[in-house]
Amino acid sequence: MLKKLASHVRQYRRDALLTPVMATGEVLMETLIPFVTASLIDRGINAGSMPDILKYGLMMLALAMCSLFFGVVCARTAAKASTGFAANLRSDMYHHIQTFSFSNIDKFSTAGLVTRMTTDVTNVQNAFQMMTRIAVRAPLTLICSMVMCFVTSHSLSLIFLVALVGLALALVIIVSMASKRFSAVFQKYDDLNASVQENVTAIRVVKAFVREDYETEKFNRASENLYRMFVRAEKIVTLNNPVMMATVYICILTLSWLGAKQIVAGSLTTGQLTSMFSYVMSVLMSLMMLAMIFVMLTMSIASARRITEVLDEQPDLNNPAAPISVIPNGQVDFDHVTFAYHTGTGEATLKDIDLHIKSGETIGIIGGTGCGKSSLVNLVSRLYDVTDGAVRVGGHDVREYDMEALRNQVAVVLQKNVLFSGSILENLRWGKADATEQECREACAAACADEFIERLPDGYNTHIEQGGTNVSGGQKQRLCIARALLKHPKVLILDDSTSAVDTATDARIRRAFATHIPGTTKLIIAQRIASVQDADRILVLEDGRVAGFAPHEELMRTNEIYREIYETQTQGGGDFDEAKMSDGGDRA
Repeated sequence: MLKKLASHVRQYRRDALLTPVMATGEVLMETLIPFVTASLIDRGINAGSMPDILKYGLMMLALAMCSLFFGVVCARTAAKASTGFAANLRSDMYHHIQTFSFSNIDKFSTAGLVTRMTTDVTNVQNAFQMMTRIAVRAPLTLICSMVMCFVTSHSLSLIFLVALVGLALALVIIVSMASKRFSAVFQKYDDLNASVQENVTAIRVVKAFVREDYETEKFNRASENLYRMFVRAEKIVTLNNPVMMATVYICILTLSWLGAKQIVAGSLTTGQLTSMFSYVMSVLMSLMMLAMIFVMLTMSIASARRITEVLDEQPDLNNPAAPISVIPNGQVDFDHVTFAYHTGTGEATLKDIDLHIKSGETIGIIGGTGCGKSSLVNLVSRLYDVTDGAVRVGGHDVREYDMEALRNQVAVVLQKNVLFSGSILENLRWGKADATEQECREACAAACADEFIERLPDGYNTHIEQGGTNVSGGQKQRLCIARALLKHPKVLILDDSTSAVDTATDARIRRAFATHIPGTTKLIIAQRIASVQDADRILVLEDGRVAGFAPHEELMRTNEIYREIYETQTQGGGDFDEAKMSDGGDRA
């Protein structure tokens, strides 16, 4: 895990290596200062020698300046290395997530991925900076101060050596107790972020149903739970300070008493005792910093595991060794296709689908909720792979194509339409990056989007808010259709993408397809039979199986399900699901 994370340092490796070198220089300079201070007191001040005072004073100044230089450079390189490491880590995680298939993304919640790329990366960044700076400085200070203490006085060094062992044991106990708490804390961050994300995304629904108080209470529960867990963990960590201060005071009192006796006896000088005080404080503070490092590492290890889970996740879908990059035509074949979202863990969504669609045909697809309509068309652009059988486009298995080339030629207007923040033109050019404004206008005309765009104050330069919140559902659908048309695809899939437009506009869009993209194979999922009855053939799905596949007239003669739906919708309105409910009620 550590090796994998360390590989993301890359161009900041020089700064990461330079930081501990500078920290070592800083520690050495700081360790020598008390030693020179002892000489200044004994040979200069106590002896009344002005030349010695000047000499040792200048030496202390030089050591302090060197220590300052090393410290400044160390802080700068540590900050640069840690922030660069975090930037690389976030970038690499983001790019890796882009390679995920839908099934990969299904393993991680959106809130969980956001937490991993923000809070978890920040924790790892802080730990990395501590490891390159404080984790080098603290042990070196501890060792150097211990050595200088024994050089100054063996007998007095034993005092805080005993205290050091006792303090180390206490800190180990504290850290081990806190680590369990912190490991559980970060599991709750996902719950808190999920609550915020869900509320913001659905804020219109929340206000429409006057559920602000309910959502606030739900957020407060998640926040309070996180607060309590953090407080329990921090309470344990705060024991560091009283244990540390108690040890410091005991050492200072003992050292003062025994040191004063040795000064009176002539076996120790005043300057040496002063330097001993400095070294004792350095040793104990170093141990305190080590305890902080252990706590930070405990927090960051949990975060590191969560980050590594994302980086280790392997995309379920990959390009073949020698991918095909050209799609000959829009012919689509389903050869006895079976598909399940979780292989071996549940019932198949699609069962033995055997369909053959000619290039340029318009195919309508209808069926009840959960019958597998969206799952079927998702297989064409290889958003998922089949469990059994094969899906072919242009005569080749979709698994033989380069995925980018395939998806460029299989345009999909998904059931959940998404627009991004930016102008209308910028959103349209998702379909074709170099599309001219005239091409965008023609696509919008075919999608019947031009009529409302031209009424906007800024026309095609009108800014779209994130998620398309400043346009209606029908306008959003038409913009998404226009965006797909700009690709001039071999296959166009509309997944219930005209449900928010009126029937007259729906009919005009379908007529425009015939003239704008006559050679494109069109797969149109709809609930209204009126939206698909003019298609070359209509596929009726029921419980993941083909219940009928023929033109409208033939289905009216041969398919009871289709005929009953048609009669229900033409006589009293309603969609596919309502027709099935009515049918089920009559039969009961």
